[in-house]
Formats: sequence, structure tokens, C-alpha cells
Amino acid sequence: MKKFSAAIDVMPLKEILDPQGKAVTGSMKNLDLSEISNVRIGRHITLEIEAENKEIATEKVETACKKLLANVIMESYIFDIKEL
Repeated sequence: MKKFSAAIDVMPLKEILDPQGKAVTGSMKNLDLSEISNVRIGRHITLEIEAENKEIATEKVETACKKLLANVIMESYIFDIKEL
């Protein structure tokens, strides 16, 4: 068995309202940072996987994202896997 690490980013879909991002965007103006706009706030998740190879590790992470880590109706996700 090999060990892999996965870095996963989960973000709200562009079509979905992001109240946190909207609030932060509004606060940028109060900090004289009006050049910053369209802030979107998501989650960054890291985890470790034991698997025979990278393909199997990728399948495991894909399953975890679809079934638990992301609400695929409202969120998208991307991930990167590296061997430890």
C-alpha cells in the first residue's frame, strides 16, 4: 500500500448566491480595497489515503467528494493527489 495526500477545494457554484462572499466583497470597500470584487468563499480540505496506486486513490477521493464533502447540487470541487 502507498500513501497519498489529497488537497480538495469545494466552492459554491457560480449560479448560486454566496452570502459570505457578498459580505466580504462589501467589506472590501470599507478597507479601501474597492478594486477587489466577486469574492467567493469555499472550503479547503486535506486528507490522506492509503491505496495500491494513484488511480484507486483518485476514485476514493472522488467518491468522498460526491457522497460527503460537497453538495454537488450547489457546489463544485476540484482536487489534487500526490504520493507521500
